[in-house]
Amino acid sequence: MIPVHGNIQGRVAVVTGGSGVLCSEMCRELARHGVKVAILNRTVEKGEVVAEEIRSNGGKAIAIAANVLDRSSLENAREVILSQFGRLDILINGAGGNHPDAITAMETYGEAVEGKSFFDLEGDGFSQVFASNFTGTFLTSQVFGEMLLEQETPVIINISSMSAYSPMTKVPAYSAAKSAINNFTMWMATHFAETGLRVNAIAPGFFLTKQNRNLLMTEDGSLTERSNKIMTHTPMRRFGKPEDLLGTLLWLVDESYSGFVTGITVPVDGGFMAYSGV
Repeated sequence: MIPVHGNIQGRVAVVTGGSGVLCSEMCRELARHGVKVAILNRTVEKGEVVAEEIRSNGGKAIAIAANVLDRSSLENAREVILSQFGRLDILINGAGGNHPDAITAMETYGEAVEGKSFFDLEGDGFSQVFASNFTGTFLTSQVFGEMLLEQETPVIINISSMSAYSPMTKVPAYSAAKSAINNFTMWMATHFAETGLRVNAIAPGFFLTKQNRNLLMTEDGSLTERSNKIMTHTPMRRFGKPEDLLGTLLWLVDESYSGFVTGITVPVDGGFMAYSGV
């Protein structure tokens, strides 16, 4: 178990998409270190499950319904957080994901596979996936940014992906959005550097989540063809586990460890990015 970072005790974190497999683990870990956590989801019930688990273990957490593409709902969430916790130190932009309307059926054009080709993708579906991953990060950072600047050591953590560096087949909107996240992380880090606000990102490799399980696992629990390709290109030969992200998260949010670190995206990928394939 990671030693408790006493330096961040009493701080307040907002985590968008906080009920997801990866971000819920981040919420629980931050709470273990004494951070008060506000969990934002479109569906408050999902966030409340995580919040209640944190409270039952002695931590402090609230769940708030918010849509990262709706500024007014984010502003309402901000008021609730101010009334409940009075401050904000850490923002984790974890909301995002993918959608079938923005996914091609085939990896390369001309494959004998039934389903949507690149030319069948609809603009609305593509735009929605791009927006949920990138525009939502932009809007959330805007709405909560001024609260962050009131503190001495504020931090924003964006969630990127291996697909930002080497775009995965089938998911052009998701890949483009995550690449934009990396660029935006550097832009914000530069823009706010003199204020003390540090902005970094974490790029998970391949982790099993509810959203991708059907792509990566068959009904009998064996690996799909896509998963076998992933394993071939992951030197550590396994999927990531949510707890694999926590050390990097704590390093980045605690200025006593990373006070001179801003504008970077940290791969947590089992060596995926380092491996050329030969």
